[in-house]
Amino acid sequence: MLSVDGLAPQPVLPERRRGGRSRRAAGEAGSTTAGAVLRRIPAYELLGEEALVALEEQADWILTEIGIDFRGDAEARRLFAAAGCRVEGERVRFQPGQARAICATAPAEFVLHARDPRHSATLGGSHLVLMPGYGSPFVTDLDRGRRYATIEDFRNFVKLAWLSPWLHHSGGTVCEPTDIPVNKRHLDMVHAHLTLSAKPFMGGVTSPARAEDSIAMARIVFGEGFVEANAVMQGNINVNSPLVFDETMSGALRVYAEAGQCVCVSPAIFGGAMGPVTPAAVAAQTHAEAMAGIALAQLVRPGCPVVYGSFHNTMSLKSGALTFGTPEANLVTLALAQLARRLGVPVRSGGGQITSANSADGQAMQDSTSAMWATILSGANQVWHAAGWLEGGLTMGYEKFVMDLDHCGAMLKLVAGMEASADALTRTSYLEAGPGENFLSTSHTMQHFAAANYLPGIAEAGPYETWAEGGRRTAEERANDRWKKMLADYEAPPIDPSIDEALKDFMARRKMAMPDEWY
Repeated sequence: MLSVDGLAPQPVLPERRRGGRSRRAAGEAGSTTAGAVLRRIPAYELLGEEALVALEEQADWILTEIGIDFRGDAEARRLFAAAGCRVEGERVRFQPGQARAICATAPAEFVLHARDPRHSATLGGSHLVLMPGYGSPFVTDLDRGRRYATIEDFRNFVKLAWLSPWLHHSGGTVCEPTDIPVNKRHLDMVHAHLTLSAKPFMGGVTSPARAEDSIAMARIVFGEGFVEANAVMQGNINVNSPLVFDETMSGALRVYAEAGQCVCVSPAIFGGAMGPVTPAAVAAQTHAEAMAGIALAQLVRPGCPVVYGSFHNTMSLKSGALTFGTPEANLVTLALAQLARRLGVPVRSGGGQITSANSADGQAMQDSTSAMWATILSGANQVWHAAGWLEGGLTMGYEKFVMDLDHCGAMLKLVAGMEASADALTRTSYLEAGPGENFLSTSHTMQHFAAANYLPGIAEAGPYETWAEGGRRTAEERANDRWKKMLADYEAPPIDPSIDEALKDFMARRKMAMPDEWY
């Protein structure tokens, strides 16, 4: 897999094999999973044709009659005007059906290449990619409590994502390293993704220049020719809902699109604040905003790989507090996946294992499980916030991260479906164990027992007496042991030292070229 200038993604050597029992006890820590999972259960189709058409017509009405502001980005407005849109000041209005038509050049499926080709992930179709939480300024654990995140925390979470067999993607801003200046931290984050992991990753988007730096670092690792012809990274473009793209986001979008890298367009609508309170209205507005961003990416570079994203949730209309895992938000998750499939692009779910809880308690896991079930059943291709999310996204929790990993593993076992082969039906077992006998010692059980059932690494299924004698430890306390063991066992995927030196040299030169900014 060589690029035209002779560079290729750096191979990762196989990890040393560990004993089966210790590996299972660690919840597969140290194991990695390649690429995306192929879904073998059908997506749940919530809405019928009439309802879907109504949502699409509402989105088209919003784009035609209300429009989208592209604030501070004259180039974006020029591109839309050249395409035949009505541009008045900073407002862009589309002709009926125009946004959908422009989006038609976006690929329905594409490969997101990883540094280790074995971890490249396909987005679209029946593929499913899980990744960690995104954007938290705080972290927490049982030992040190809640605190501002540092680059050490960021690197720890990249390592944990690399170690987990249940995550296919390294993530983006897994947490904000607040001990590094705002205008320079993207360099350290991208370097961590490129060297501490060999899974796909996301680059910086907080300014067009930081997006350019991220792409430049990817070119050092993958080679300029390879990056020109292939998607090797993603940029998360948040919409300032309702109906606004600011120059930072649309500018970063254009940088990624010009380089042919994946653009993830993510409207963020909380019913009653950034949009109406009803799930149908939130879904239609999200569809309008997503199509506007995808259309811009296609105007910049037709065929640019995109992901139709969202981050929608409800809020307490009494207090204004954000709420997660609610039935209304889950309905929107299901509807948006249908709309994205009809648009013909990969979809990133607005769910994941999200919660407003402040610790990894019962509420946290209930919220997260509720949202994750809707996410998985929706048929989403990429799931952000699959691990670690607490406090409405303000905090990444170490214990929550590995507790979520257990549930990710269970969900992936579910989407693999059930086979009804001769071996699965195992008539021979009935010949060995007749009526009234158990099947524990049959040859089929002995052959399949190790992998027959998904085994979570943290949950306990033993008797009360054993649990009590062991100190009555909670799942959160056991998770504390788990993440520490995972980090202690971490081994970095190999990278050519000359490439790492080139990355460090680029980072040093860029940091020297600008003063520290802490805003």
